[in-house]
Amino acid sequence: MQSSIKLALSFFLSSTMLISATALSKTAGTAALPASVQMQSSVEGVTEYRLENGLRVLLAPDEAKPSVTVNMTYLVGSRHENYGQTGMAHLLEHMLFRGTPTLRNALAEFSRRGLSANGTTSNDRTNYYASFAADPEQLAWYLRWQADTMVNALILREDLDAEMTVVRNEMEQGENSPFRILMQQMQAAAYQWHSYGRSVIGARSDVENVDIEQLRAFYRKYYQPDNAVLIVSGKFNPESVLKVIDDAFSPIPRPDRQLPREYTVEPVQDGERSVTVRRQGGTPIVASFFHGLSAADPDSAAFELGIAALGDTPSGRLYKALVEPGLASSAFGFASSQRYPGYALFGAQLEAGMDINKARKTLNETLEKLASESLQEADLERMRSKWLTGWQQGTSDPAALASMLSEAAAAGDWRLLFLQRDRVETVTLDDVQRVLAARLVQSNRTEGTYLPTPEPLRAPAAPATDLQALLDGYQGKENAGSAAAFDASPENIDASTQRGVIELDHGSIRTALLTKPTRGNRVEASLLVRFGDADSLKGKSGVAAATAALLDHGTASLSRQEIQDRFTALQADVGFSGSAGSVSVQISTLRQHLPETLALVADILRNPSLDAAELERYKRRALTSLSNAKSEPSALARQALARHDNPWPADDPRYTPTFEESMKRIEALSADDLKAFHKEFYGAGNMLFSAVGDMDPEAVTQALRTGFQSWQAAPSYTRLSNPYHTVKPVHLRIDTPGKANAFYMARLPVKLQDTDADYPALILANYLLGGSATSRLWNRVRVQDGLSYDVRSSLSVSAHEPSGSLSVQAIHAPDTSERLQKVIAQELDTALKEGFSDEEIQAGVQALLNYRKLARAQDGALAGTWMHLMDLDRTFAWSAEMDKRIAALTKADVDRVLRAYLKPDDMASALASDQAKQ
Repeated sequence: MQSSIKLALSFFLSSTMLISATALSKTAGTAALPASVQMQSSVEGVTEYRLENGLRVLLAPDEAKPSVTVNMTYLVGSRHENYGQTGMAHLLEHMLFRGTPTLRNALAEFSRRGLSANGTTSNDRTNYYASFAADPEQLAWYLRWQADTMVNALILREDLDAEMTVVRNEMEQGENSPFRILMQQMQAAAYQWHSYGRSVIGARSDVENVDIEQLRAFYRKYYQPDNAVLIVSGKFNPESVLKVIDDAFSPIPRPDRQLPREYTVEPVQDGERSVTVRRQGGTPIVASFFHGLSAADPDSAAFELGIAALGDTPSGRLYKALVEPGLASSAFGFASSQRYPGYALFGAQLEAGMDINKARKTLNETLEKLASESLQEADLERMRSKWLTGWQQGTSDPAALASMLSEAAAAGDWRLLFLQRDRVETVTLDDVQRVLAARLVQSNRTEGTYLPTPEPLRAPAAPATDLQALLDGYQGKENAGSAAAFDASPENIDASTQRGVIELDHGSIRTALLTKPTRGNRVEASLLVRFGDADSLKGKSGVAAATAALLDHGTASLSRQEIQDRFTALQADVGFSGSAGSVSVQISTLRQHLPETLALVADILRNPSLDAAELERYKRRALTSLSNAKSEPSALARQALARHDNPWPADDPRYTPTFEESMKRIEALSADDLKAFHKEFYGAGNMLFSAVGDMDPEAVTQALRTGFQSWQAAPSYTRLSNPYHTVKPVHLRIDTPGKANAFYMARLPVKLQDTDADYPALILANYLLGGSATSRLWNRVRVQDGLSYDVRSSLSVSAHEPSGSLSVQAIHAPDTSERLQKVIAQELDTALKEGFSDEEIQAGVQALLNYRKLARAQDGALAGTWMHLMDLDRTFAWSAEMDKRIAALTKADVDRVLRAYLKPDDMASALASDQAKQ
């Protein structure tokens, strides 16, 4: 489970959940409803129903994608916890997966059925969600599980004891993050009385000593139909789903209790406050925290857009004041709007040796200048465009829509999601300036320095908002209709994809264009440019990565900001990445903007400025990241094993450097190095392009031809091979003093290619061993013994040569390392001796096939898969054949293959932990 301790943007501007209400069918709204169901309101295709017991139901049907998401949101979070109860909401999130009298291990059943499921807890709500390939039977089963769990969760003492170590692991993970710890303590200092000042995961003493009867009472009080919002989005029949919901939930009576009234109001802060955290590891951070507004407040849109403009990279005030002159390696700013007044947080990360006091002073002085130096209209329009682009970009994702409706409901009412869009569209610069000037004042700040002030300027109290009056009669915008359904079978994918070759002056581009209906006319695309070989790329790994990272930081005719603004105007999300031998571009945009986006991408690839000042900023960020990794258990263990398993010389592009070697390489980079690398290697020759979604194939093909027609020839490309080689078994120990978490990893090379007959059976063997929530390792290590928050095995097999690896890893507490390793060894030994049962084989086969079916319903995944298949001269017929081979597997097949490849005595392992706690 994820604790979802809110450390990032508010739900309206979250970088991972910027979505809009899609144009959805209103079938259920016009059909005959069950007697106990009443329709409440409908906004842009999202329709609310109410059961007699108080359960709110939101239906958002979407025929465009063959998947369904169900999100059960309980309007209870950490803010509802009393003295001694901190962390109780999050702990219950874990406990509900432990089972009811009819189902004792929910996560295992989800895995068996191929459901991608989890739960999260925040200040304002707890939710449980699952996404899966559209299937009325699976949907009905999951809805009935939710109904069962609403009233029948066991919450047993033995389950609580077993889960405690898992929750403690999760708590310790957060304690390893300097930023999380700093932010938690700043919140605690900033909020005197309101529960928002407490960490969602709770106090260690409360969690470890929780009273089981109080936990059950908390469950009975809040986990009731009148305190829940059930959201269903994706491909389903609304009328049928309402009947299932009515049948499953209506028998649950409305509780006769009254939820306690909330009346604590956080007073206006009357002076700056200070927090200092001293811990091992990481790099310096300075930050300033200001009390803000609730999500329903009419000024919340102006506040959030203003904060985003200040913290933006590279246009924001903080970036220009801190990063460009070298006072910090990065700067940020974001706002969090919740059910009650939230906050704005600004900060900067520094490298070791930078002047912390100067950075903190510059940070606060920059914010205080708002009273005399206002933002510009261009700043507001840039943020408005980014916000609305992101909001529209998510319209094709039912899972994201369900999550956003959940957050909006927790903030007061699901319709706030649409109302906030309306506000963003109309907010003015005067609104932004007024709100920022009122709230970003010295007396409303919590930061690392205390300065007494004779006459502090206080922020106004956040006004209460009448939600009923605010939303009475609100209808939103006109429903634009939904996209047509698409058959995501391998056969139809192949039949619907146009494959071709674009001949260029100095090479060619192999293409795969899958035109299909999408909500909002979105299209996902990938471009890959490859060059060079092992000899020509010797000693160039660092400069290759830096060159790719700086591509979109400026061209011969465009600045970094101008490039960002062009992509924003095109409603395009574009990312560049690269390493020795290749550069990759990921694109998400609209049908009408894809050709122009490709033209801009071509210009960036061909004509980057590779500016010296931008390189220095890149070097600061990279060095800061490496400095943090040097004290992180998982990074240290992975690197130790990678170096032990690496046979290449130091100048080979496949060599794994030490952290120190990586830092020296970065420090030595110059702009001339990058320009020389680009001139020598970047060019046409070996290129792949795939796109999935709403597009004009002819226009896309012409844009690619025009963009790359006259590009110079790249050096001949030869894939960097990775042949199988034996690895000496060894157990590496890495000391990580002061770290609350430990990380264990073991790896074994396997001589296998994905064309080999044993490959499908080994996929299933890994899934059953440690690749799922029904696996042997998960059930023993996490469920039964409670030793790890995350334990898993993984299999990697090459498609090019017989070479791969099988690995096992686990996050755990340092004082359980010895026991953890023994338990893992016991489970591996048992699997080898006894094999798997027929029931495990059957369930595993069905789950794998369901997951593969779900993956083919995701446009981005399809585009990426086409790139892989084109490289291997394959089609989705390969995927269909793999489905058949998996479906035909037997117990004898899987047991034989596991024994042939799993050799525990030959594994190399690494343990990164605080040795003083062993």
